Order: sequence, then structure tokens, then C-alpha cells
Amino acid sequence: MLRPFYFLLLLTLGITQLSACAQSATDKPAGAPVAVRPGQPLPWLDSLLTASPILRLHQVGMSLAYADSARPFYGYQETKYFTPASNMKLFSLYAGLHILADSLPSLRYFSRNDTLFFQGTGDPTLLHGDVPSRRAYSFLLNRPERTLAYCDIATVAPFGPGWTWDDYGYYFQPERAAFPIFGNTVRFYATPPAPVRAGTRPAVAPQSRIRVLPRYFAPLVGPAPAELRTPGLDTDTHIIRALHENRFYVLPTVKKWVDETPFVTSRGLMLRLLGDTLRRATSNAVWRPRPAQGDSIRTLYGLRVDSLYRRMLRVSDNFLAEQLLLMCSTKIGRRDSLSTGRVIRYARKNLLGTLPDPVLWVDGSGLSRLNLITPRTLTGLLLKLHQELPERRLLSLLAAGGGQGTLRKRYHDAAGPWVWGKTGTLSNNLNMCGYLRTKSGRLVAFTFMNNNHVAESGTMRNEVERVLAQVRARL
Repeated sequence: MLRPFYFLLLLTLGITQLSACAQSATDKPAGAPVAVRPGQPLPWLDSLLTASPILRLHQVGMSLAYADSARPFYGYQETKYFTPASNMKLFSLYAGLHILADSLPSLRYFSRNDTLFFQGTGDPTLLHGDVPSRRAYSFLLNRPERTLAYCDIATVAPFGPGWTWDDYGYYFQPERAAFPIFGNTVRFYATPPAPVRAGTRPAVAPQSRIRVLPRYFAPLVGPAPAELRTPGLDTDTHIIRALHENRFYVLPTVKKWVDETPFVTSRGLMLRLLGDTLRRATSNAVWRPRPAQGDSIRTLYGLRVDSLYRRMLRVSDNFLAEQLLLMCSTKIGRRDSLSTGRVIRYARKNLLGTLPDPVLWVDGSGLSRLNLITPRTLTGLLLKLHQELPERRLLSLLAAGGGQGTLRKRYHDAAGPWVWGKTGTLSNNLNMCGYLRTKSGRLVAFTFMNNNHVAESGTMRNEVERVLAQVRARL
């Protein structure tokens, strides 16, 4: 039995220790970084999302997880479905990482007598203006066969399900194809007119001089008639294309600008563009290899995959994302078609089974509003990517705050990037997901979705940045 003196001494020491712990907790400054356990409430973050006069007018969802953990630790409406927009490109990336090798399949071919028969695989890099590869070009240019014969392959429709039809003329919606060339777009380069000498009055108002690439389309370019110069046009619109044909109309301007407009694809046009570029006759043929007679089908590989992934994710290139799934389809199932749906079905069955919720996935780019996903599922994909890729490689593929890509003008810090992400924007929808480095040094995978907002895009981006900056400071 303890003597009274020792009992009182132990009791006094215990009370002192408890008081010290309580004082330490009280002295901790508000908002200081803390480690959060799964399921632990974060009332300050709840308040940021629910009390904001901007966020409370629309649908908001958020999911957070430490990148080295197995599951999210915070969620707000994380089980509800949202339109993800270009966040879907992360699913296309994941499919590519698991299906493609380290280089893109550029074309399939076999040789018979004096003819090279070749077929498209969906590779978008042939003479592309931003991710150009000369591998297929040099291969076709230097083949010893007298005849180059392009062979059709069944391919998905030029536009995906749920795409907005009247976006056909904008740079972000080129047509999908088995054998793209020049990125399936025409590029226009405008330079200001020469200065008018003092005291002279030209008979015609000076206009910017226009250079067109590929030059094949130059005769199809002309000034916009008065009926196309509607007041509602965006000030950044310089080119208007006819709906169903390759006729391009230039709006009057005296500024320097660069614009890009999709062209209407067809087999005949592709053959003409390819023949003009190679300066070799290119004909059309039927793909009928005869293995018994020695026809050996081979695949030509081109650009390293990370070059495409990096461009696709950093600037949110829709065309590259769509063509990526077509290339993936050459590796699974049937070889007689290029099918986006086949890749999506394969990925959902074989690659995404551990995600929390089913993914409603219809295209590679996220252009379609038929895509639907929950915030916690997108965060789950971010966790899988972090587990399967070296962190340095993974972050290098994404836009970096204050650095490059769609985040280059935001999330600045003199010490360097603290957020790496993928934006997802459609009219009235502004989403963002990725990874952020907290003040305490931990990497957090985050998904922040905003659907059906009525605020201006700039206002929404400011609010998203304000909330994520608080997450960075307080975790």
C-alpha cells in the first residue's frame, strides 16, 4: 500500500502533466498544420465549402487523401456523381499506361511485290504542330516499294457521343481518325499589314497577312462575308469554317495572331495531303494480308509515350486524348477496327475494379457531358497513379501551378510549384484534381468539383485557388 505522502505526490504529478498537455493544445495557433485521420471532421473546411457565397449556389464535391495512404480522409458530397470534363483524361492516361508499351504504335504494314500496304493505328503525331514525330513520315518517304497503298480500317465516328455539335470549328474539337495528319487541323498565322505612308490613303483598308499550313488549304481561305460577322462572336475568333466543307473565312483584323481550326476529314483528303507532303503517289487499297504467301504484318513504333501524355495533360489536349484510346484499341481484342468503347470496357473490367464507384465513361477527352464520376473515385484513381508511377515522373506529366500548362498563371510561390493538377472545364463546370504539397510537407491527392456554377470563370478559379491554399496551409 502506498503511503499518503507518495500518493499525493503521484496525484500532483499526474495533474501537472494533464495541465501541460491541455496548455500545449491551447497554445497551438489556429490553422496550424495537423495530420488528419480518415473520418476525422474538418469543420473549417466544411465551412469554406458551405459558407462561400460563390460555392453555395451550385453543386460542389471534394475528396482528399494523403498520397501515400490507402483511402481518402475527407469528403464532401464525395459519393455524388458530377460531370468531370477533362478530368477524364486521367482515365485515358491510366489506360495508356497499362495497355501501350513505351512508344506509340504509328502504323501497321506489310509488303508484297512492289507495294507497301499500310494501315492507321490512330497515332496523332504525323506532322502534328505540337507533338510532331517524323518516324512514320521518314518510314513512308524512304520505303523502296514503288507504290504506297493506304488501307482503311473501321473507326469510330469523327465526333464522340454527347459532343457539342456547334464546336466543330474550334481548335479543341478536331475529328477523330485512324490516320490523322497535321493534327487534323489547319493553322493560320496572321501578321499586321505594312504601315501606310503618311499622306496616302489606300483604296482598300489594310488587313493582316495570312499564312496557311498546310498550304493545300490556302486556296480555300477567303474574307468573311458580312453575314458571318455577327456581333456575338468571341473577340478571339479569327476564323470561321463552313459546317460541312473545308471553306475557311477570315474575319477582318490588323493584329498579329495564330489560330487553329479543324478540317473535315476524309480518306481522299488524307491521301492528297500525304501525297503532297511525301511527294510520292499514295493510293487506296484493301487490307488483305496473306500470311501463307509470306505477308508478315508489322507495327512501326514512333514517339515515346510520355511526350504525348505530357502534352495531353498539361494543356488538356482533347485530340491527343481521343487518339490515345484509339491506339490502345490496337492492342486489345479485334485488330480489324479502332474502337474507343472497346478500350473503355476493357479498362472498366480489368483496371478500375478497385475504385469506390462505377465510372460512366464514354470518350477519351471529357468533351462529352455523358461522362459521370464521383469525387472519391477520381481521388482513388489519383492514389493508384501515385502507387504505380514514380512520383517525379507522375508530377512531371501534369500542369504545375505557376509553372506550365493550364495552371501556369495561378498558384504562384517563389519557392516553386506546390500544386500539380488536371483541370476540367466545360460551360458552367469547373473542376480540378491532382496533388498539392502542404506546408507540413505531405503530398495530398485532391478532387474539387464544381458543376452548374453561374459565376464568371475567373471568379470560380479564384475561389478554387483560395480553398486549395487553405488546404495547403492547414494540413
